[in-house]
Amino acid sequence: MWIYIVIAIVVIIVLYALITYNNFIKLKNTVKEAFATMDVYLKKRWDLIPNIVETVKGYAKHEENTLKEVVELRNSSYDSMSDDEKVKANQKISKDINKIMLLAESYPDLKASTNFQDLSRELSKVEEDIANSRKYYNGAIEMFNNKVEMFPSNIFAKLFGYKPKEMFETDEQERENIKVSF
Repeated sequence: MWIYIVIAIVVIIVLYALITYNNFIKLKNTVKEAFATMDVYLKKRWDLIPNIVETVKGYAKHEENTLKEVVELRNSSYDSMSDDEKVKANQKISKDINKIMLLAESYPDLKASTNFQDLSRELSKVEEDIANSRKYYNGAIEMFNNKVEMFPSNIFAKLFGYKPKEMFETDEQERENIKVSF
């Protein structure tokens, strides 16, 4: 009789392990899909940068350092970066693009430029898409991390080698309100 109870317990544990493993795979794939979606928009912004820099260059000669930083970062090979490197590069690019867009306030001719206005609208749309896809990505990460960290699935997470993943968070500077003076 005891042998049947032991066998039943082992079968239940094995079934739970299989179900948990499959849930980890599903969540891992959801995270990959969410990052791929966000990556499309990050790449779009990445491709917009040379046009924005070229447009601003003609107007803001003394802002050479900011423009140079953006160009150097942009010239690094995006496709060969790891996901973590892409996130870090895009966080840096976000800061620099915000600086560049604020330059328009100091240069009325730049602000009035049709090309700059078109690029600004396109960038705004891409930034909105990035924000939406970032929400989806972070939601997928949260579900994955909950599964990795909560009992009893955390036991199997350790056995299967799963670790919590980092969310795509905004930088402290991006959370602050931007002061624009006229």
